[in-house]
Amino acid sequence: MDDPQKVAAYVEAGRENGVMAPVYMFHAANICEVIRAGDVVVDLACGPANQLVMVARLNPDAHFIGVDMSSPMLEQAKELISRHGLNNVDLRHGDITDLSVFAGNSVDVVVSTMALHHLPNVVALKRTYSEVARVLKPEGGIYMVDFGHLKSGRSIDYFAHQYADRQPELFTLDYLNSLHAAFYLEDIRQAAHSLFKQARLYSTFLMPFMVALKSPARRGPDMALAIKFAAMKRSLPSWHQKDLADLKTFFRMGGLSCALLG
Repeated sequence: MDDPQKVAAYVEAGRENGVMAPVYMFHAANICEVIRAGDVVVDLACGPANQLVMVARLNPDAHFIGVDMSSPMLEQAKELISRHGLNNVDLRHGDITDLSVFAGNSVDVVVSTMALHHLPNVVALKRTYSEVARVLKPEGGIYMVDFGHLKSGRSIDYFAHQYADRQPELFTLDYLNSLHAAFYLEDIRQAAHSLFKQARLYSTFLMPFMVALKSPARRGPDMALAIKFAAMKRSLPSWHQKDLADLKTFFRMGGLSCALLG
């Protein structure tokens, strides 16, 4: 995504008070569960770093490396990281299907949020997962989540436009295109097979609107962090709190739960 207007719309939607705020919070909590102090965490296709910065702020004792192919996105990411004064985040321009910059078994955690649908085909998706399997330590953590391709055009149109009155038109169009570009659940299942010893594949109940590959939690109960998420949730407007509750419910019914979100 290099078009300046599309980049701006995407960045705005992902800010802490943007339309995607409850989604970012949900993913942040799940990511935090697989991170330990001292970990090296690689964020694949980090984009403008909205998600990355949120998680890095919550985990100051871990080191984060964001990888993305879009120079405009990385410029936005640099600005956001600088604004928050973070010294535990680095950025690298790169292709997530080729992680040769990382040695084998050198990364503690790999994450990716709502970005894999930008890959051109299933071959590239499988190559990405294979690279994750190569660089990840044997006991490493994973949280990789994206849209799933819905079979019904009516469902795709509904999800794309459900918040059209709260977001820029360009973001709605990009959202629609992303849903159309998403991989089918079975394709994701087959492509991610190399990681099934370390993580399990989950999807939202009834229809795979979102699909997540997540390893078991790697940190013990963290009351301080749970309190922070509770405060973050209370700060959301009521409609965002409902969106977060719905996402929790549909993933929980699909088998995925997060202790940090209660």
